[in-house]
Amino acid sequence: MSKILTVSPSPHIHSDDTTSKIMYRVVYAMIPALAWSVFVFGLDALRVTLIAVAACLAFEYLIQKYLMKVKPTVTDGSALITGILMAFNVPANIPWWIIVIGSLAAVGIGKLSFGGLGSNIFNPALVGRVFLLISFPVQMTSWPVNSRSGIDAVTSATPLGIIKEGITNGTPISEISANLPSAMDMLFGNIGGSLGEISALMLILGGIYMLWKKVITWHVPVSVIGSVALISAIFWMIDPETYINPVYHILTGGLMLGAIYMATDMVTSPMTSKGQFIYGIGIGLITISIRLFGAYPEGISFAILIMNAFTPLINYYVKPKRFGGK
Repeated sequence: MSKILTVSPSPHIHSDDTTSKIMYRVVYAMIPALAWSVFVFGLDALRVTLIAVAACLAFEYLIQKYLMKVKPTVTDGSALITGILMAFNVPANIPWWIIVIGSLAAVGIGKLSFGGLGSNIFNPALVGRVFLLISFPVQMTSWPVNSRSGIDAVTSATPLGIIKEGITNGTPISEISANLPSAMDMLFGNIGGSLGEISALMLILGGIYMLWKKVITWHVPVSVIGSVALISAIFWMIDPETYINPVYHILTGGLMLGAIYMATDMVTSPMTSKGQFIYGIGIGLITISIRLFGAYPEGISFAILIMNAFTPLINYYVKPKRFGGK
């Protein structure tokens, strides 16, 4: 009886990873895109980011301590990520008070109203972004001119905005293309847009880092980007004078930002690889549907939030096989 076998409850596989470690790896992955936005937009980009981060940290601390009466978790890195992503989703010239309102919506409504990290259904930063887009559409779509473009103007349209406006006015793609940036400009960020969507290359570099550190897997980004590329390519081949080629859909707008950094959120995305494929394809389908046929030139934010709502259903029907099961 002295050698009693003790069987502890699961899980039996342990790791030295913690919530904070994972969160700060995501922060490190966003540094290239953040640095590039400061290079392109100057101190305004830094101003927006610092305000968003400070507001998210402050709201999380105050709501948890004084309303929820729980120990604040501002040091785990999740509010820091929400603040940076909040900044990545707005123009560099947006007023400070709008950033604060968006941060309150992100943390207060998108995260803490569900109980906090691990319990939220929707990506908090996207909740804040969509809240601002609906509440302040003019300020959220007034893009500052890229300082490296050499254009003497206050605001400029994004490539997707130019395409949407041209198609709405009946202008053929061959004429619209003359006003669009080249693929290299889109890759390196010589375009207009929000802080986090101007350079696809910097976002990809951060994504590679997260893959290397096993913060994310490839299933969601590949399925999102692949489905957008496939569907846009089909429409482009059918009528190239009405639909733009898939390169613009991939490299412009918030597709890279959404697919790599927000759709991959561990809390709001499915658990299994098969479920992540379904989830990613759903995001791609909704995104390209809004871009091609909707009123908005961009649709990735709405697409991710819609599929966030389907994540519990996907997890319910797409389950991993139990150990020893057939």
